[in-house]
Amino acid sequence: MEKKDLALYPFIKEASAYVSNLGFSLEQLISSRALDSVRSRGVERVLQALKGEIYKPQLLSSDDSKIHIELLSYPFSRILVSCIDDNFLIRRYSLAEAVSCYDLLRFESDEFIRDIASDFDIGVHIYNNSFDIHFTDYIRLASSMKALEWKLVNRKLHKGHVYISKEELARLLQEAIKERIQGSLPLDVPQDICQMCSPYISQIHTVMQQMKETFGSGDFGAVESDMFPPCMMHAISNVRAGVNLAHSMRFALTSFLLNIGMSVDDIISLFNVSPDFDLEKTRYQIEHISGSSGTEYKPPSCSTMRTYGNCYGADELCSKVKHPLTYYKRKTWFKHKN
Repeated sequence: MEKKDLALYPFIKEASAYVSNLGFSLEQLISSRALDSVRSRGVERVLQALKGEIYKPQLLSSDDSKIHIELLSYPFSRILVSCIDDNFLIRRYSLAEAVSCYDLLRFESDEFIRDIASDFDIGVHIYNNSFDIHFTDYIRLASSMKALEWKLVNRKLHKGHVYISKEELARLLQEAIKERIQGSLPLDVPQDICQMCSPYISQIHTVMQQMKETFGSGDFGAVESDMFPPCMMHAISNVRAGVNLAHSMRFALTSFLLNIGMSVDDIISLFNVSPDFDLEKTRYQIEHISGSSGTEYKPPSCSTMRTYGNCYGADELCSKVKHPLTYYKRKTWFKHKN
């Protein structure tokens, strides 16, 4: 694989070996003035990840300097994320790294994408404009995708192999990449190294806290998100962290937000960081739940939420109500009464 490819896919084993052979020590990576640009790019990766997308540079095989910056910035960014050691940041970072690779993989050659898959011990066979993988690999990688088309029963299966398109394979590899990166974090970084990184960490931490405050408040205008029941707050937290919600929880959250006065566009902006976000499909689904088809849907009752495993962090008020909307109305009433 070419050096520029290693820089664009720095999580693969060959890239890790290449970086090791460059011979830079951890202390050099952290403090050498010659590597200032590497550290700047590492911080940039994390900040871009917080905003949802890491932008990969255009690289030529002859661009040794740019290639080395990109390659070395990856381990530095992982050190920063590990020193901060925050689940929200780890999830956002892992997802953003994976999504940026998905955007590249869709346009790589069939043989290249097969080579990337083999790095994850996923056997891929190439056919005319299509691929197949073993159903066990498919189930493992597609398990977090909630859209019906990813269900195994809706796929073409032959002798234990699932037929998929190149874009679908790239999407499955996105999940594999996210799992690899997220599963390896946080690294066991010595405290003195984290201390040396404190100026970079402080910058990231400030942005992260601002985002958490925005997500925690919901930024929902007149809607009082601090009055939401715990199940809805948990769902919103997961959405903002890049976690795919189960279909039942996505419906419950959407119908709840519509019923307390949020607009379709407001809810779309909430979901636009989800791994499988599709603007047209999301708008259609939200408008359908809002009543465009003639039926306006209410969120499920608390008992139904429990049945589907969507009840999280129940508090004292939860035990006194039977519906998420009742929780919101009662808590809002108490707030304004006092």
